[in-house]
Amino acid sequence: MQYLGVEYSVKHMPELDPDFIPFGVWLEAYAKGAEKPLTIALERDQGKISVRETKIHGTPEMAEADYRYVERYVKFLLWSIGGFRIWICGDSALAQRLQRAYTLTGERAFDVQFMQDVYEVPFEVIDCTPEQLPQANESSVAIGGHMEGCRIGFDAGGSDRKVSAVIDGKTVYSEEVVWHPKTEPDPQYHFDGIVEAFRTAASKMPRVDGIGVSSAGVFIGNSPMVSALFLKVPREKRELVKTIYDRAAREIGDVPIVVANDGDVTALAGAMGLECGSVMGMAMGTSEAVGYVDAEGKVLGWLNELAFAPVDLFEDAMADEWSTDIGVGCKYFSQDAVIKLAPRAGIELDPALTPAEKLKVVQNLMEKGDSRARRIFASIGAYLAHTLKLYCRFYDVHHMIVLGRVMSGLGGSVILETCLSILNEEYPELAQKVRVMLPDEKTRRVGQSVAAASLPELRKNA
Repeated sequence: MQYLGVEYSVKHMPELDPDFIPFGVWLEAYAKGAEKPLTIALERDQGKISVRETKIHGTPEMAEADYRYVERYVKFLLWSIGGFRIWICGDSALAQRLQRAYTLTGERAFDVQFMQDVYEVPFEVIDCTPEQLPQANESSVAIGGHMEGCRIGFDAGGSDRKVSAVIDGKTVYSEEVVWHPKTEPDPQYHFDGIVEAFRTAASKMPRVDGIGVSSAGVFIGNSPMVSALFLKVPREKRELVKTIYDRAAREIGDVPIVVANDGDVTALAGAMGLECGSVMGMAMGTSEAVGYVDAEGKVLGWLNELAFAPVDLFEDAMADEWSTDIGVGCKYFSQDAVIKLAPRAGIELDPALTPAEKLKVVQNLMEKGDSRARRIFASIGAYLAHTLKLYCRFYDVHHMIVLGRVMSGLGGSVILETCLSILNEEYPELAQKVRVMLPDEKTRRVGQSVAAASLPELRKNA
């Protein structure tokens, strides 16, 4: 197979998506002929700098391949690490093309606006010399794993909220309440729901020593800078959203609170259950949520918003409605992937159904042994195997836990089986290094809200 003059090989294509061009496979093939050094640096909050060195071809005939590689590579770095400033050192023409793309009127306008909302500073791409290139400044951060004392663990989901009362690592109370944060414009609705959950858990313990929150979104400290949960809240009320968790905690008392991205808490739950690090968690639900803890059980302080990171280079791939980009993770590892593939498998879904209902229809067919449904989940398993090759270039993964509603039932088993089969046949070294699995019993027992409860370190006098 060939794309932009680069020959690459894929033995096991997703049956229902033969045009799929796995980014990880293609970039490895691209790299074989690349000799011109290129350095990329990203700056994010608190002066943190990530620096990555790569190579391009740098010849006229490979100009489009060079740009495609660098543009997708930068896009992946941006959504995995985060940043408001990107330095490009080594090729001015490529840097200038990226500068045009990354403006509020360019093709990467969504990315620019998103990162400006997160970091609250203007976004820029800088064409720089080696002397101007900043030095790397990175550090991992310890996360959770604290079990002592009386703790509240809160898991804020898009359709329900879960809260647990945890005493010395043991759950003494847990509840799940339906709520509708994604459609509610009034921040008071969100605040009242959070406080109610906190108070319910607090009433089941003699005291509260700390509160941990797992929530979808991007956080600076405890502040949700961008989150789908607050999608309908007007921008002029943003300050009320940024302080919502800290204010809710004060209703309980003067106790430490730590808020973390739900993907990172998923990875933390996995690491606590497995009692080891280098764990990536991937939840396939409404979208794709990813988290990662390193070998020491720490988080990197990265965004890990891989729902918006590229995995497929096919130029007519399905576009994501929110980010407007094509070939990004959320269309391959979520209920949208099932819905996308259903007509290709010969399953017509009622357009009046919600996405969650459409997923359920396909899952019910799978439970009945429908071969069409099986082809859908097998194709997602192929996506996962090829994409794992990509993710492992950016993360040191030894354990990958896959979960979420798409992984429920027999469909999830087919996804896992297909993924493992392709890894063994096509990427044997990767198969040896990475253990891909559903959450085991111990990991399930830890659970998202219990892992969240472990986030805050208690004060010495607590």
